[in-house]
Amino acid sequence: MSTKLRTVLSWIIPIVIGLTVALLIRQFWFTLVKVDGGSMQPNLQNNERVVAFKPVSVKRGSVIVFHSYGVDAQEKDPNGVYVKRVVAVAGDTVRYTKNGTLIVNNHHVKQSYLKNTYQQTTGSFMANQHSQFTGWTLTSLSHNQPDWQVKVTNNRVPKGCYFVMGDHRSVSNDGRAWGFVPESKVIGVVKAWPWQNRKQYVNNFSE
Repeated sequence: MSTKLRTVLSWIIPIVIGLTVALLIRQFWFTLVKVDGGSMQPNLQNNERVVAFKPVSVKRGSVIVFHSYGVDAQEKDPNGVYVKRVVAVAGDTVRYTKNGTLIVNNHHVKQSYLKNTYQQTTGSFMANQHSQFTGWTLTSLSHNQPDWQVKVTNNRVPKGCYFVMGDHRSVSNDGRAWGFVPESKVIGVVKAWPWQNRKQYVNNFSE
């Protein structure tokens, strides 16, 4: 092997190894995600960068990133992703009152990660959708919102699915408008960096 070829390989091989490791990490362990929009305020801000770990167990209160294409009928980007909070898992019942009270499995969820102003369900997005999303159940949403692909009659989240909402309820385009997120669409569970504000309301939060 010539000296010139050996020199070239000494540059190429580490690059190839580095790229391979990076791809493996992205595919199997974690990926970086940029929050797009204000739907997760006040806990995550527009353009804020977080990490999505995979595979990680998803539970109520988890903030997840998922493929929005095929979930939201209005999503036209095949590579689109959303960041939302899991409100209910498979088998759960969900009800939301007009004053912003979240009821899961007949239990009041405190939503201590939100101030009352962020729990309210009125706002510009809802007005554009011709619905205020107040006083709803999964059953009523599934029959009143045209973009819901799965209709339910028992007010329960179907097997293999999650129901998600944004933390800023009045502006969030979320499960209220288009229904459930299949497990197969979930990319990972979001974790905020240690130095980020309100990280305690993102990382491992549950009630």
